[in-house]
Amino acid sequence: MTSGNRVARLCLSVGMAFGVAACHDKTPEASARPPANVDVINVALRDVPVVFDYVGQTESSQQVEIRSRVNGFLEKRVYEEGSLVHQGDVMFQMDRKPFQAALDAAKAEYAQQKARLDTAQANLARVRPLAAKNALSQKDLDDSVGQERAAAAALEQARANVTSANLNLGYTTITAPVTGLSSFAKKQDGSYIDASNSLLTYVAKLDPMWINFSLSENEMLSLRSQVKSGALKLPQIGELEAVIVLADGSVYPERGRIKFADASLSEETGTYMIRAEVKNPTGSLRPGQFVRIKLLGADRANAVAVPQVAVQQGPRGAFVWTVDKDGKAQQRAVETGEWNGNDWVISSGLHAGDHVVIDNTLKLMPGAPVKEKVVPMPSDAVKIGGQPVDVAGANGANAANANAANAANIANANANAKAGAGAAGEAKASAANANASGPAQLYFAQGSASLDEQSATALAAVAQRLVASPEAHVVISGYADSSGSYAQNERLAHARASTVRTALIVAGVQDARIEMRKPAKVVATDPADQSRRVDVTLSPAAGG
Repeated sequence: MTSGNRVARLCLSVGMAFGVAACHDKTPEASARPPANVDVINVALRDVPVVFDYVGQTESSQQVEIRSRVNGFLEKRVYEEGSLVHQGDVMFQMDRKPFQAALDAAKAEYAQQKARLDTAQANLARVRPLAAKNALSQKDLDDSVGQERAAAAALEQARANVTSANLNLGYTTITAPVTGLSSFAKKQDGSYIDASNSLLTYVAKLDPMWINFSLSENEMLSLRSQVKSGALKLPQIGELEAVIVLADGSVYPERGRIKFADASLSEETGTYMIRAEVKNPTGSLRPGQFVRIKLLGADRANAVAVPQVAVQQGPRGAFVWTVDKDGKAQQRAVETGEWNGNDWVISSGLHAGDHVVIDNTLKLMPGAPVKEKVVPMPSDAVKIGGQPVDVAGANGANAANANAANAANIANANANAKAGAGAAGEAKASAANANASGPAQLYFAQGSASLDEQSATALAAVAQRLVASPEAHVVISGYADSSGSYAQNERLAHARASTVRTALIVAGVQDARIEMRKPAKVVATDPADQSRRVDVTLSPAAGG
């Protein structure tokens, strides 16, 4: 090999070495990624509403057997089978003729005994003065007294026979003892009815309706243990609210209450029977239906809950992405509990102050830098049957429903405001002027979530301005008293805010234009009546 070739090969080797080195120098720069933009929530301990879910069966609150009280032939079925009958409606008619004859005979016997008593009384009236003058013996007097008393007793017996015959005649017309749904007739016209086959049909009362469900012994012991440890806040059994989900997944519009819990464990099933009562004014619930019953009102105390989208499943189980203090993504294994609306309760693995990623998780790798944006915790509204359900308790639901009717008062208040007549018109004008410079302040009665007349008047002015300004928005915020049970006070504040929201929607304000804020906590320096207040603030677009 010539010296020239050696020099050329050396130069080529050096050039390749420099080229490889240059490639290695450029690889980190080319592979470096910008920090991923992620939304995170700041984990905080809070009371999380708990929804208990059970399978129940409907039962009539009063199912009455319709039986014949007398023996005889069934003459006619009067009612229509399967129809709704009202208390006092005639259902069956039995043959009256034998009973009418028995009544006539009893009346005749009564008249006969009455005549005998009159005779005995007249005879005694003659004997008594003669016996006093010793014109008759004492035996004659005693016989007359005995005959008079015997005749009086026979008359009472005859009177009782008349009453009995009259009752039996009345029993031939069989009426409905309660208002409810009738069943089919078990005996046809012309059948002979006696004590062995006296059942004719039954009537099931539909309003209210009972929902029966069971808790196993293990479930009951677990609930008691959690309540005792303070992990679960469970109200009195009568304060638990029941949401009924029908077989097609739809939510029954009326909410119920727990009315009864059996004191003893069933030896056959090993469960405790519990009963809820729900209004059924339209009769849409029928006895024997299988439904799902969801109980609202309990809270998981000082729990950690994150949106369900933040929880993912891996080979080792559930995990979430967190952002550490250095701004880097990390995987965190967690143990999940029950679902609560949009949230998933975390039993272990997270602590207060942790930053949990709720979006863009596909772009994350352990140790990768991220650019986090702390966002508020999403609403924990529970959806049942595809519909949002207020888990704040009975006050919220009942107030929202009850105040749909109160919206009529708001509409009337608007009409009066336009007319500008009377003291009510002046109150509306004052509310509108106050709202122009600050929030409208609505005050509720102590412990109530229903709008009174004055609050409805002030709210009518707000609704009128919102309807007149289609681009305007409104913010609703309440206050939770710090005295007593803060969880109950917060639920009441939420219920009052929901009442205001419902009234505005019924008055014509679109739901998208209404923003609900979490109730603020009342502190010692606030006015004494601030815990009863709900603020309704208009956006600048409305001129507020």
